Amino acid sequence: MALPEHLRRGARGEQLAARFLRDRGYQIVGANFLTRVGETDIIALSADHILCFVEVKTRAPGGMFPPADAVDREKQERLISNALTFAKHSKEDFERIRFDIAEVVLHDLLHADINLIENAFGQEYHAKWRKRKEPER
Repeated sequence: MALPEHLRRGARGEQLAARFLRDRGYQIVGANFLTRVGETDIIALSADHILCFVEVKTRAPGGMFPPADAVDREKQERLISNALTFAKHSKEDFERIRFDIAEVVLHDLLHADINLIENAFGQEYHAKWRKRKEPER
């Protein structure tokens, strides 16, 4: 049975967003990270050691609202909760965390416009989170 159109569009948007990030020097360290509170689409490490939690919103052209408008306060809180769970157990070497939104306007399977909104929300976590280093034994 084929996936519904909106799920196929969303999956393709996530693929294109991941490629967009890799092309800009990010290392993808996780995708579709699922906890009991929700899912994080992409987790990427930037060149300057920021662990980025990226929510991907994919739309067809001509929408009335920007894709980022779909990330309301409730969705942000779920993403923050997921991020803190991931970061707490991560073996990645990072300095800070950041919450981004990748807006993907999908024209067809090969062509899309992508807009990365860095620091889209959760700024209170950016400055205070520091990876807790394990003591050396």
